[in-house]
Amino acid sequence: MLQKGPCPLVLCGPSGSGKSTMIKKLFDEYPDRYGFSVSHTTRKPRPGEVHGKHYYFTTREKMEKQIEQGEFLETATFSGNLYGTSKKAVEDVRREGKICILDIEMQGVKQVKQSSLKPLYVFIKPPSMDELEKRLRNRETETEEALRNRLSSAGMEIEYGEKPGNFDLIIVNDDFSKAYEKLKEFINENIHQKFPADC
Repeated sequence: MLQKGPCPLVLCGPSGSGKSTMIKKLFDEYPDRYGFSVSHTTRKPRPGEVHGKHYYFTTREKMEKQIEQGEFLETATFSGNLYGTSKKAVEDVRREGKICILDIEMQGVKQVKQSSLKPLYVFIKPPSMDELEKRLRNRETETEEALRNRLSSAGMEIEYGEKPGNFDLIIVNDDFSKAYEKLKEFINENIHQKFPADC
């Protein structure tokens, strides 16, 4: 049974769409209002990443066992690594009376839609594929092969994101300040006015 509390918010969008920057700004601006569901992953930490803050870094064997035991809301495989959101990660945030933000991929969104969780869904879309590629290249964190994989996934994610009924709101992030204001407005209208909501 999932913990009741404020309605969670699912943010989805391809890597490089700017959703992580939006989430960071929300947390910086309203540290007591939001909580992040920290995902599990079997990939190795990147420089500066902290266990329990950015991800719960785990082994494939342990995570597969937890998945079998039904401990995850959603899981996905990317570049050979498992990623997932545990039910406990969401419950911990909701128990504090905070709005739980889930930063998940398209595969994860489809699985959450099949669960008992009833979040609001927002898709963050890059202005174009060319701009997305430019942003990803500027990061200088990916190999050429990984970059191609990300761009291929992005095309499928955008197609899914644009399909009517899949998301409550689509935000095109061509101007970060305006995109961020749209997100805040949506949250205020749909979550804060109904807070605390039984979702």
